[in-house]
Amino acid sequence: MKTLIALLRHPALALAFRLYLGGLFISAAMYKINYAAEFTTTIASYRMAPWWSVNILALFMPWLELVSGVLLVAGFRVKAAVSVIAGLIVLFTIGIVVNLLRGAAISCGCFHTIDDPISWWTVARDLTWLGMAVHVYFFDRYLQIDRALVRDLKEIGT
Repeated sequence: MKTLIALLRHPALALAFRLYLGGLFISAAMYKINYAAEFTTTIASYRMAPWWSVNILALFMPWLELVSGVLLVAGFRVKAAVSVIAGLIVLFTIGIVVNLLRGAAISCGCFHTIDDPISWWTVARDLTWLGMAVHVYFFDRYLQIDRALVRDLKEIGT
């Protein structure tokens, strides 16, 4: 049991989760940026955002995902980036649950807006990603640029 706990707390697992989540959000963002009109339609289909904010969200959200994903992969400002990603996952999950309870047959819009209907499996997947994000927040220590920068600044005496 102690070995399992030690394995779960190991920074290498957090690094793997960090790289996975970063790559995942970069990939999702690139699709949404390239197909902004489809993503706008997907946001509108959730019927949770005011009509006037749908275009703003469709333009802003993918760039937030992209920047956060790049920061995670680069290991820069990891806690801030993973906090943003966790917040987005929570928002996405709430939207999916609300629409599942409404009985809405809509596309997830996570990666490809076509043939990706929401389901309780989508919720389970998102909650798994949220667990990974929490793990990264608390246990990630490997290959972080900010740690190296702080160490270098301490060495030169500033």
